[in-house]
Amino acid sequence: MQSPKALYIIVPCYCEEEVLPITADTLREKISSLKTQGLVSGESRVVFVNDGSSDRTWEIISQLHQNEPELFSGIDLSRNFGHQNAVLAGLMTVRELCDMAITMDADLQDDVDAVDEMVKRFYEGNQVVYGVRSARKTDTFFKRFTAESFYKFMKAMGTDVVYNHADFRLMSARVINELAQYQEVNLFLRGLVPLIGFKSCNVYYERKTRAAGESKYPLGKMLSFAVNGITSFSTKPLKLITSIGFFMFIISLAAFIWAFVVKIIGHSELGWSSTMCSIWLIGGLQLLCLGIIGEYVGKIYSEVKHRPRFTVAEFLNKSDDK
Repeated sequence: MQSPKALYIIVPCYCEEEVLPITADTLREKISSLKTQGLVSGESRVVFVNDGSSDRTWEIISQLHQNEPELFSGIDLSRNFGHQNAVLAGLMTVRELCDMAITMDADLQDDVDAVDEMVKRFYEGNQVVYGVRSARKTDTFFKRFTAESFYKFMKAMGTDVVYNHADFRLMSARVINELAQYQEVNLFLRGLVPLIGFKSCNVYYERKTRAAGESKYPLGKMLSFAVNGITSFSTKPLKLITSIGFFMFIISLAAFIWAFVVKIIGHSELGWSSTMCSIWLIGGLQLLCLGIIGEYVGKIYSEVKHRPRFTVAEFLNKSDDK
């Protein structure tokens, strides 16, 4: 096997003071084990990204760095930019320092033991290694149903996403540098990374329950995330509006012919229910279509302003903090 490469583990954090000490201990052991096996170099480290937390998250990260500057680094964002942007901030900050980087959540639901296999696959020539859930046994029925429906719908919309993969992945420095060329503000990394290309593979694992604390992704955020993913990588919803319009035109034409025939044969009395149902149906479809168009217009509005996707307030790295 070739000489060990530098691995940086990027961990986005938002109000994770309860789980962070446990995460640090777990990742310390993992990095040490990887070094002992000769899988990673001595420059490998863990980088925590504080995404504008309102609790003691940054204080804990700073203390970890102060105690073990050769192992723990910290990136403090100027405010909360969202999970996807926090992941991107970590990757863009360390892309010139590492040979490969793994992104994973702070709650330890991603199986840390899968990291060994991901690194081994990197040495086999894979530029991207996706952590893919082998099952969803820990999920509720509702979450399992909605998640699986989301992935299937994304595929139907023509978006290349890895089924049952979130943001637990390994990327080589080359892929990260290519990712830097993609400048969209509406970030959806699950669709963006496969779009870059390069040789890739999957490593399967069982997702665990959260080690401590509460989930920072309630239903509202998950729905917003899903809409963002769909509208960021597919124009099929816009094409669907055209299809709906054509379909409604055919129905309207048929209804006109029916009304004309009824008038001719002398049965011109129309019911109130059928009239109101027609009004509500057409009105609802119009609002739906306007909503879809509005979603795309809103994305155009965000993109043309070219505002920065994140701002790094402070980067703690090694003993000299360079």
